[in-house]
Amino acid sequence: MSRAELFSISQQELCPQCGAELVIRSGQHGPFLGCSAYPQCNYLRSLNPSSDGHIIKVLEGHECPKCGADKALRKGRYGMFIGCTDYPQCDYSEAIAQTDSTDITCPECRSGILAKKQSRFGKTFYACSNYPKCRYALNYPPIEGTCPQCGFNLLYHKKSVKGLKTFCANKSCGVEVSFSPEE
Repeated sequence: MSRAELFSISQQELCPQCGAELVIRSGQHGPFLGCSAYPQCNYLRSLNPSSDGHIIKVLEGHECPKCGADKALRKGRYGMFIGCTDYPQCDYSEAIAQTDSTDITCPECRSGILAKKQSRFGKTFYACSNYPKCRYALNYPPIEGTCPQCGFNLLYHKKSVKGLKTFCANKSCGVEVSFSPEE
């Protein structure tokens, strides 16, 4: 069956606004049902079976602190999160789990700790827990240690073809350091 034939098949369903027949139409975000009397009537409906496709599971018994409705496990563009079931009216959301912390203090602000985080593309990085105030981030697992050349108090391991190497985490230094776990 060709694409033109598929979209010309009528659904034998009537428009709730004007009573005309609904037909399958193709749009920017995929196929949808639209009224056959289009310029006069602008009714359309998604072909997805559920109107709220990103709710994975309703967490009954867990109330939203803002409005009192149930919370739901949702999937968004940045991964899984917990949000309110009355989403358009209530915008409450929370992270599923706390980030993994490394117990290494941030070398820039010296008050936060470096925590393991994940970017929206799935890459792992380590950033300061005082994020908007301190923007220190590192793309490799941090190690406690001091650089012999610049005195910066953080190092990191990087895998290469020749094995695991250790470097200074200071962006202006970045020198390779010989590191042993006893230091």
